[in-house]
Amino acid sequence: MDRRLTITVMAGGPSAEREVSLRSGAGVAAALRARGHRVFELDPVDSGWRLPEGTDVVFLALHGAYGEDGTVQAQLEELGVPYTGCGPEASRVGFDKVLSKERFVAAGVPTARYVVVDRPDASWPEGWEPPVIVKPARQGSSIGLQCVRSVEEWSGALAEAWRYDTRLLVEEWVQGRECTVGLLGGQVLPISEVRVRSGLYDYRTKYTPGAAEYLCPAPWDEETAERIRWAARRAFEAIGGRDYGRVDLIVRPDGTPVVLEVNTLPGMTPTSALPRAARAAGLSYEDLCECMVELAWRRRGEGVRSASRMGEGMP
Repeated sequence: MDRRLTITVMAGGPSAEREVSLRSGAGVAAALRARGHRVFELDPVDSGWRLPEGTDVVFLALHGAYGEDGTVQAQLEELGVPYTGCGPEASRVGFDKVLSKERFVAAGVPTARYVVVDRPDASWPEGWEPPVIVKPARQGSSIGLQCVRSVEEWSGALAEAWRYDTRLLVEEWVQGRECTVGLLGGQVLPISEVRVRSGLYDYRTKYTPGAAEYLCPAPWDEETAERIRWAARRAFEAIGGRDYGRVDLIVRPDGTPVVLEVNTLPGMTPTSALPRAARAAGLSYEDLCECMVELAWRRRGEGVRSASRMGEGMP
């Protein structure tokens, strides 16, 4: 990028994912400074925040409520400042797992069977058999996720998940290989496969070094890989996503992809899934961060290069 910008990296905030967000923000700020940009770091931990004077672009490294649910996006829209990632409505839908499910079903995106629970004393869903997964509808990073292997575990799982939201999503437990797909500037990045060494791919596993193995590019045959890419792109389109995001899926033994959710502000620590996929496509971490800024800056009407020119290895 030829022009040097004044960029404010927003990270931290009031959500349960604050610590991960701060790590994402620190990595992004360092990368953008290395590219010669003037970078401020802003922690919107309360509602009284103000953007530093002269901010050209806001880089959103926020996760969780407020940062991913469309709230901060709407505030930045009012300020008229370009920012990275999806707009307010796509953010709101992507952050709410129930709303996302509704969009997936309407768009024909393959997704797991589900029911919605809105009471902490709800009965076991009629016609279902364990195991099931219980998730807070509006949390990220697998916070509050519970695996229910027997009906006897149901009440305790609801109580734990209820700590994080008053609306819960209950999904069938899909057996298969877990993978994640990054999207950037209209391109689908190489598919990553996640292999958990033991247990469930939950918050602890995601952020414990060595608890999971990541293969990127994942060893899929081309026919299955194409189905995964199609499902990821279609899911991102279904919520109205733009610029970049990450789609999490499970692939059944017969090769059928099942979309779990769309992440509109995926983790941006240097070892997170999206930067890992970008590296597999020929983009360094610094390249990726600058590309995200360029995509936001483009909406201001200034001339910038397209995302596809950022790295020759991008598909």
